[in-house]
Amino acid sequence: MLEHDDLHRRFPGGVAPRAELVALGMSHSAISRRCRPGGPWQRLIPGVVLLNNGRPTPDQLNRAALAHAGTDAMLTGIAAARLHGVRRLPADSRVHVLIPHARKVATRGFAVVERTIHLPEPTHVGGLPVAPLARALVDAAHRMASLNDIRAMIADAVQRGLCHPRELRQALEQGTTIGSALPRIVIEEMDKGVRSAAEAWAARVAKRSKLPEPEWNVEIRDAEGRLLGVADAWWPDVGLAWEIDSIDFHLDPDSYGRTVRKHTRLTAAGILVVHTLPSQLRRNPKAVIADLRAAFTQAANRPPPTVRTRLWRPAA
Repeated sequence: MLEHDDLHRRFPGGVAPRAELVALGMSHSAISRRCRPGGPWQRLIPGVVLLNNGRPTPDQLNRAALAHAGTDAMLTGIAAARLHGVRRLPADSRVHVLIPHARKVATRGFAVVERTIHLPEPTHVGGLPVAPLARALVDAAHRMASLNDIRAMIADAVQRGLCHPRELRQALEQGTTIGSALPRIVIEEMDKGVRSAAEAWAARVAKRSKLPEPEWNVEIRDAEGRLLGVADAWWPDVGLAWEIDSIDFHLDPDSYGRTVRKHTRLTAAGILVVHTLPSQLRRNPKAVIADLRAAFTQAANRPPPTVRTRLWRPAA
């Protein structure tokens, strides 16, 4: 039988399928003794052992779920999105894995196993097979109950250039229709140009305001073609811009400084700008509506700015 150091070299992360330990010469009873309370090992899932008794890391849980799922399995959902670099993710201790439809492996404990006839080609992140990000996001959204959580997750991926809305729609159309209603709403919002959870709340407030429907995420340039900024919402007939301001929703503090500089450029070009916090959209939408109506009236009584606009899209 292999010694302790040999076992850890053979099993990355210290995650070992029980059958492979037996194949190396260890008896079932010896494995069970080591996995008893207070022993040096622990059982993560039936058939999968962790070769230490500490709290499993996310990497170890991912490896255990893959070991349980077997050949051709890959991570998807929130665990895969996290490995792809998505930040705005809900807390979830489960690990979602995909397997070919013909294979018969059941969900056990934290390892959520999904059989699929549309098994994608995986990428490898940290030595683990991972579904493409668009598929991972759609799979995660199918199992989420909060529309705002789905908006925040997908907006983070799209705004930071990790994924394109076109890829999300393709993944949605290829997948199951079970649980697809909420991600479909978010992806349709993306198609209209609303790219963050806060902007989606803003879209509902704008509709309640009874003002003309604005254009969303509009690139604004001066008469010479110089970029002034991208407005979250834009009323072209009166030259009114609406900005949803938050360090949290802009993902990093430096973005707030860019927002201030953008405000200066827009106002210098004769554009009236309304600034709203995401918290205002949720807690006091009536006050936001009053601000928008007042600003719209003020903008309508000013000469229209000489600017060029077009819908902004992330690079493909």
